[in-house]
Amino acid sequence: QVQLAESGGGLVQAGGSLRLSCAASGRTFRSYAMGWFRQAPGKEREFVGAIDWSVGSTDYADSVKGRFTASRDNAKNTVYLQMNSLKPEDTAVYYCAAGVGTVVPGGWTDPRRYAYWGQGTQVTVSS
Repeated sequence: QVQLAESGGGLVQAGGSLRLSCAASGRTFRSYAMGWFRQAPGKEREFVGAIDWSVGSTDYADSVKGRFTASRDNAKNTVYLQMNSLKPEDTAVYYCAAGVGTVVPGGWTDPRRYAYWGQGTQVTVSS
């Protein structure tokens, strides 16, 4: 049974940093793209970033480029999202997701491409 478990969310002041983790279990994820999405109240779920588990290639939404960085630890079966220079508009529930394939620019922004989802972790940025 595939499970994705996010952690690391919390309350932070604007300009601060958080690192989200997504622990994956239940299968081998080496051929998977791991995505990060977020959803604010009253808004649709939006793409944040993605990382290819095998080669480590990444892709990011324009709104977070230069501030957020995705990485992975193969030994721990965990992917991370380092979030720096946080803004109040980054406030949302953040989800990690997994889908079979290779990350290419713009290729993993649609949530329908992902087969597995975590339960989400709340990130709140105060002004």
